[in-house]
Amino acid sequence: MNMRKLLRRSPRGGFTLIEVLLVVVIIGILVGVAVPRLGGRVRQSQISAARAGIENISTALRLYELDMGQFPSTLSGLVQNPGGAGGQWRGPYLEKGLPKDPWGNDFVYSYPGSQNPGSFDLKSLGPDGVDSGDDITNWSTETR
Repeated sequence: MNMRKLLRRSPRGGFTLIEVLLVVVIIGILVGVAVPRLGGRVRQSQISAARAGIENISTALRLYELDMGQFPSTLSGLVQNPGGAGGQWRGPYLEKGLPKDPWGNDFVYSYPGSQNPGSFDLKSLGPDGVDSGDDITNWSTETR
């Protein structure tokens, strides 16, 4: 009796080629809709991370200035004692070394600042890595 059931059983045990192709097309459509929406979120998160990096470095620079009486000439003064300056260096002010921006570039620092006279300028060159309109700075709060 079991042999008869096996012989009568339909030969169709898997998916047909059309069913597999239909599933692949549906997945492709879903990916095509989702990826562009996520791409904008990645850029926004990178910009937010760059702003957070600027804030962290700015805080370290202000602590340095409180201890030393002036801002450092370069950012390396935040991680190693520059020596020779007045005040008492109590660093390192950035324990993990000098951070990079989300695109892997160094932050650009200048003291005295041209945008912030009497203080410092600090910026990330943004996604393109060159001085242009997409830079994230400590003197501009506009959202791009």
